Amino acid sequence: MYPYIRMVKELIKYRRAAPLPLTGTHVSVHRCWPWDIDMWAELNNGRTLTLYDLGRIPMARRIGLIGVLRKTGWGLTMAGVSVRYRRRIRTFEKFTVKSRAVCWDDRFVYIEQSMWKKNGDCANHALYRAAVTDKAGIVPPARVLEKMGRTDATPPTPDWVRLWIEAEATRPWPPMQDALQD
Repeated sequence: MYPYIRMVKELIKYRRAAPLPLTGTHVSVHRCWPWDIDMWAELNNGRTLTLYDLGRIPMARRIGLIGVLRKTGWGLTMAGVSVRYRRRIRTFEKFTVKSRAVCWDDRFVYIEQSMWKKNGDCANHALYRAAVTDKAGIVPPARVLEKMGRTDATPPTPDWVRLWIEAEATRPWPPMQDALQD
């Protein structure tokens, strides 16, 4: 089940937090509960993606995006993600989530998120491609920024993000059905 109570807690906790610049980092602390684990008593890989919402949504609120989404009736969707897992997060372990927008192009915003263990080790790292949507489809980031009253230019796209974008552009869509039949 989606962690609605935890999300409400995060939104209340950071409701008076200082606004962030568009590429500012939102930092939040969480705990791995028994309902977050897999059969090896560690944070489930799918739950990791859900828990990243607990950092991404408050970050979006702090940069002013959530208010614009509410006023315009637009939505926010994740259009892709790449995750690198490196360290286990065990049951009851505390961890820190860091969330920030890295850059944007004519369609998407690229969001970097990471989970950090108490000892300073990075447990996992994700790069999301996010899109603001309306009834007609994707709303260009330039239009979203305009509604936010911002004129910020996108920061330079880091090489690792650019290479991921290029790799994703070569990926067939829809997937080749015959390759999935075996």
